[in-house]
Amino acid sequence: FNFMDGNDGLAAPMAICGFGAFGVAAMRAGMRADAYFALAAASSVFLVVNLPPARTFLGDGGSVGLGFVAAVFGVSGIRAETWPGWFPLLVFLPFLADATVTVMRRIARGDHLFEAHRTHYYQRLHRMGSGHRGTLLFYGVLIVGTSASALFTLAAVPAAGWWVFAAWIFAIGALFAGIDYHWRRRSQEQQ
Repeated sequence: FNFMDGNDGLAAPMAICGFGAFGVAAMRAGMRADAYFALAAASSVFLVVNLPPARTFLGDGGSVGLGFVAAVFGVSGIRAETWPGWFPLLVFLPFLADATVTVMRRIARGDHLFEAHRTHYYQRLHRMGSGHRGTLLFYGVLIVGTSASALFTLAAVPAAGWWVFAAWIFAIGALFAGIDYHWRRRSQEQQ
């Protein structure tokens, strides 16, 4: 969640879908889901005031906290056998993939990890012209897709979870490759 700054409303759908999916999975397992649904509901209010053009800004202080809460809840659910290990990874995959690939690329280039940058895929998409709304729609569709896939797979064929996870990694990787391609073309045209 710490990489969603700079695009209005991007953290909220992640929290709504992610914690909502955790809540549904917990209820399905006969566990209490109050905390998950409370976080999803609170994030819904945040989305209303953070839709483009935003009137508020979550910033790292709030988004990092949400990320830690998502990680703690995800691991807790695995340890309590509420859901398998693939479930929280698939639910939060669009943002996990963006952060992981971006950090790995920055490390490979020797960048300082704690310096401000604009190299995340969502930032590139925004800067290429999709703006706040287009980027929010793009990532919103991804998070709804991964969350819905995770819930469906958990309910219907949990043994296929890692395969569904791998398929989404491939799909998101292809989308990121497309963003990279257009980003390079844009950079070459500006030279």
